[in-house]
Amino acid sequence: MHDAQTQKSILITGCSSGIGYDAAHGMRAAGWRVFASCRKQEDCARLESEGFESPLIDYSDTNTITSGLASVLDATGGTLDAVFNNGAYAQPGAVEDLPRDGLREIFECNLFGVHDLTRAVLPVMRAQGHGRIVNCSSVLGLVTMKWRGAYSATKFAMEGLSDTLRLEMRDTDIEIILIEPGPVTSDIRVNSIPHFERWIDWKNSARRAQYESALIDRLYASTGPDPFELPASAVTKKLLHACTAARPKPRYYVTKATYIMGALRRVCSTRMLDWIVSKI
Repeated sequence: MHDAQTQKSILITGCSSGIGYDAAHGMRAAGWRVFASCRKQEDCARLESEGFESPLIDYSDTNTITSGLASVLDATGGTLDAVFNNGAYAQPGAVEDLPRDGLREIFECNLFGVHDLTRAVLPVMRAQGHGRIVNCSSVLGLVTMKWRGAYSATKFAMEGLSDTLRLEMRDTDIEIILIEPGPVTSDIRVNSIPHFERWIDWKNSARRAQYESALIDRLYASTGPDPFELPASAVTKKLLHACTAARPKPRYYVTKATYIMGALRRVCSTRMLDWIVSKI
């Protein structure tokens, strides 16, 4: 058992499955006090049964961000060493079929909620004189792909907001860090189906034939791992480094896909990159 006075603490969002779930277990195994938040009470109860403190935090509900963080700070005596902003969902569909409300809804979760929690944590970290805010972006925050416009837009926005905050925090000991996974084993595909069904009227789309040939089967049927897919533990490994290194990197790529796309973005013209990505 670690001394409660010296044990470092981390709040991780989106811990019901995938990256967040693995990160919670991995950081606890590394000796951290982990607050493993979920957006549904039944998932919080499941994490609590596994020995975690699991506050309810739903990025789309500002009240839960306030109350969830308050419960964490109450438990720690008002300190928090790190936050991993991991919670997010995907919204498949062509951009031209995406209604404003569908786009607004995904931004509420994937960006605005992250922003709210970050702003709420910064005064705590300022007061204690240190902290790490790690934001889970994506290869789709570097390079876009068809059918993923809504998710890409939130991750491109996260990149811009995080980069700016990192510049602004240079006069503090608060580190702002991005993790950019490519394909990682998770439930994000399955979890995206209700959002697709709610917002995308694909049967009346000008692209109906393309939905039928390129998206519907991939969305509803598991075809096994993607090329270069890694387990969620690959992200946890980078998260641990981001939270413990004396000089953490501003960005951590995860999976070959991210390294490849990051390199192509630097060396290719836009036209060339469009051609390459359109073949995927």
